[in-house]
Amino acid sequence: MNVSSTIGSLDVPADFTDLIREHALRRPSAGAIVCGPNTVDYATLDRVSSQIANALLAAGVCPGDRIAYVGQDSEIIYELLIGAAKCGVVLIPVNWRLAAPEIAHILRDSLCRLVFVDPVAESVLAQAQSENDRSVDTVPLPAFATWLRGHPDTDPHIESGPDDPFLQLYTSGTTGLSKGVVIAQRSIYAARQALLSPEADWLDLGADDRILVMIPSFHIAGLGWIIQGLFFGATNVMLPEFGPAAAMDAIRAHEVTVLVGVPVMFAFILADPTANRASLSTLRMAAYGGSPIPETLLAQCIERFGCKFLQFYGMTEAAWCITYLPPSDHTPGNPRLRSAGRAAPGVELVVRDADGNALAPGETGEIVLRSPATMVSYWNNPDATAATVIGGWLHTGDAGWIDEDGYLFLCDRIKDMIIVCGENVFPAEVENAIVAHPAVREAAVIGVPDDKRGEAVHAFVVVHQGHSVTSRELTRFLRERVAPFKMPAKFEFIDYVPRNATGKILHRQLREDFWAGRQRAIN
Repeated sequence: MNVSSTIGSLDVPADFTDLIREHALRRPSAGAIVCGPNTVDYATLDRVSSQIANALLAAGVCPGDRIAYVGQDSEIIYELLIGAAKCGVVLIPVNWRLAAPEIAHILRDSLCRLVFVDPVAESVLAQAQSENDRSVDTVPLPAFATWLRGHPDTDPHIESGPDDPFLQLYTSGTTGLSKGVVIAQRSIYAARQALLSPEADWLDLGADDRILVMIPSFHIAGLGWIIQGLFFGATNVMLPEFGPAAAMDAIRAHEVTVLVGVPVMFAFILADPTANRASLSTLRMAAYGGSPIPETLLAQCIERFGCKFLQFYGMTEAAWCITYLPPSDHTPGNPRLRSAGRAAPGVELVVRDADGNALAPGETGEIVLRSPATMVSYWNNPDATAATVIGGWLHTGDAGWIDEDGYLFLCDRIKDMIIVCGENVFPAEVENAIVAHPAVREAAVIGVPDDKRGEAVHAFVVVHQGHSVTSRELTRFLRERVAPFKMPAKFEFIDYVPRNATGKILHRQLREDFWAGRQRAIN
């Protein structure tokens, strides 16, 4: 079943940085980015981003090159993003919680020319650099002002257009190696046009909004919301790192009108003793994604937050939102709460069987979509691109079904991805790390239900004959190899890992007992 696109040709500027220039002229002193004690207005954002563009060019970074940022959320990410776009350079925001080998792969794969690093990530970046043959020049954030000094803040005016890449985000794959998702400017144009559509009148973003985005900017959801907020001239509030007390402080201090996070963040906020109707009275909308929201949590949030709620379902390759569940469907007991909502404006959505045939309403298959926002490609990976984008249709790897009214219901993950507190974990990454232990012969990793985190990583381990290893030893071994959110919550020692005739691990079979009795295998 298709949900037809409502957007034809895009009426957009030649360069998305034009909108920043426009806000700088019309509303120079209005707040653009707030992070901790730092506030950057639109005039400063435009001026500093031009200075960054000139500094990059002077450093020998050329249009089409990649630069990276590794660290906690900061206003500097968006100064870099816009500055890089002004000179045709592509920014890679890197998850600073990744292990050194994972960061080393990103720097190596992307051919990164320059990396900006927050003090919290200096140690892991140094280790990552030591694992690569080619060292990447580094600018520590405490030296950022010095690096900029002396470079002109005049706009370089290097031409770019809708099809030019400006962003590259790394998302894990079933091979265990992360892939660079190349995103062009047309993706954010399409998202902006979708938000301007009459179908999205429930959001009505504007220059008077103050948007607190609690999702980190190395995720497309966090980055996408702030980019759209900048497009509309809003004030965008960030947290260096999420914490319920910090979130409540930001809501009060900046009189936040739109709150963006994952359900587990809302649960943490509810547990904060200062979170009450009075302290949350400025909120008009709370948007969430990353995982569905339990109905009991939604009821508590509606009572305490006193605002409308919006769910969005997306993925990095789709460059933001695929479907949305509008505020009108967020009523306790509504069966549509189990859905991911309807296709966003401009998105064509269909469910197909293994042979590529479109399925009727209610039949389960792979979720496939077409949109002007989808990625350009996987960076330097034509085989993976060809397997994911077929005939202009993006294959999500998620299984689900669409009802008669166009609501999408997620059932399972074809690619076996696990979501822990909104963070994506692919089994192959953790399995490869476990098998690197000399005592381990085989490993299989699945996601199991976890009331606090959505899912937890559960590892099945087969030990070599004559060897032994404990859960504590494996945990210690993995600490240097995978990010903390990918760490198994439990190790289960078994005699063999079930596989099919071609040798692939039967993750679904391993999950069955844990997910029995649930309507869907996504918590």
